Amino acid sequence: MTDGGNLTVVSSFILLGFSDAPELQTTIFTIFLSLYVLMVLGNLMVILLINSDPQLQIPMYFFLTHLSFMDFCLSSAIIPKALETFLLGRSHISFWGCFAQMYIFLALVVCECFLLGVMAYDRYTAVCKPLFYTTTMSRARCYGMMVLVYTIGFLTSLVHVVLAGRLSFCQARSINHFFCDLPTLLQLSCSDTSTNEVLQVCCAGFNIMGSVLMILVSYTYILHTVLQIPLARRRLKVFSTCTSHLAAITIFYVPGFLTYIQPHEASSWDQAKLVSVCYTILTPTLNPLIYSVRNKEVKGALRRLWERKLVPYLSRF
Repeated sequence: MTDGGNLTVVSSFILLGFSDAPELQTTIFTIFLSLYVLMVLGNLMVILLINSDPQLQIPMYFFLTHLSFMDFCLSSAIIPKALETFLLGRSHISFWGCFAQMYIFLALVVCECFLLGVMAYDRYTAVCKPLFYTTTMSRARCYGMMVLVYTIGFLTSLVHVVLAGRLSFCQARSINHFFCDLPTLLQLSCSDTSTNEVLQVCCAGFNIMGSVLMILVSYTYILHTVLQIPLARRRLKVFSTCTSHLAAITIFYVPGFLTYIQPHEASSWDQAKLVSVCYTILTPTLNPLIYSVRNKEVKGALRRLWERKLVPYLSRF
């Protein structure tokens, strides 16, 4: 990798994690490990449940499967290496490993950003145009939306990684974070990173505002439709189908907005690391709970899976 003829001499980076609080390393390791185990079990359970139950073969749960898949891959790209960092106090990551981690992370964050927008459109169709829901959200259209979501995510990430790969990093190689995040990596470069920083802000603004606009428009129509329903109980029942999605939106966008939109001078890197915890482990862990705890269809599918598969298997013993 070169920049104006300057050879990038760094062959690896050092992840510092939360090295400024060494007395908390064991506690942090335990918390992250526990959340990661819960994340893996929760998201794999959602994927298994939806794919094995015929009654969940509708667009809403099709998109939820992809949300669980993205959350699982996003955390798995970050947390295992982070656990090593927390356990040892710091850890080495190769140059290419760092960029691969950054590429996967950025791609999946952008994908999830647009997926939440697509899920808002799905809720709009279900609430505002229920008679046309089956035809509007056809299988072909759902697959087409997901292809578009993944294409935007991985192409956007590719642009960031290619431009970052053209920078020189000289002697600085200690990353003040628990994973290879783009802003922290740009801080290490001895090249001019103004183009990268402008692109980062522009892409973050486009991705967030594009998805948020889709969400706001969808929920404006949903709210208008719900308010026209005469019975309060009926209004509450219809709107309750959107509460899980609204909760997922909240826990995803708030930390992302704080991290990528506000200037770095306005918040310390320690605060940025704490906020990053939300979308690398906390959000992926909470999403399966949000979509299952108060969801009667998911609870019913879990009960049917238990009765149909697990009970006969356990009865053999």
